[in-house]
Amino acid sequence: MNDQPRPPIDPSPLCPYVAWAGNRNKDPILAVFKEIFPKEGDALELASGSGLHVTYFAPHFPTVRFQPSDYDVTVFDSIREKRDDKKLTTVADPIRIDLTDKDSWPDAAARLYDVIFVINIFQVAPLSIADGIFALGEELLKPSGEIAIYGPFKVDGAYTTPSNQAFDGEILAAGVAEWGLKDVRDLEKSAKAHGLALKSRIDMPANNFILLFGRP
Repeated sequence: MNDQPRPPIDPSPLCPYVAWAGNRNKDPILAVFKEIFPKEGDALELASGSGLHVTYFAPHFPTVRFQPSDYDVTVFDSIREKRDDKKLTTVADPIRIDLTDKDSWPDAAARLYDVIFVINIFQVAPLSIADGIFALGEELLKPSGEIAIYGPFKVDGAYTTPSNQAFDGEILAAGVAEWGLKDVRDLEKSAKAHGLALKSRIDMPANNFILLFGRP
């Protein structure tokens, strides 16, 4: 567990807050991924940021090919450095994916994915990003593939814990449009529009969830 004090909330992918959060949640997420990832195949990470998660997970899945990606190409050097420092041959070069621009998405004819995962973006990203995630999943998931989304969420318009309500208050206090905890039900609606459904909601430490979506 990460015992360092929490830095100020900041969504910048290379900032101390994101590193702190990633080091705090990487082991609980890994434990779940060990249950849901294929024995071999392909995994796509969206919004990879610094590459902390993808390079931490990869050694535990030696026969899974990991594809990191991000909208912000300035993080690519960080991803490559972490990969190369660990000599990870199963982590591909990062690619740019803009979830609002289908032309930037990988070619489904070239590769389909067993798992698409994204960690901690919805508290500082617009709900409309969900449409991009599920539309991309509709095109790029294998028939039995799943999308795993980790983070804090509301459920049926309500906070699941007082601490999540307080955390949301901090985020909203920044006054940035579209920041704030999103509702699981809104993600379900978006998934349904792309032929996907919520298959499982897994409780995680620090009042977070992993939401697993796949074809019904």
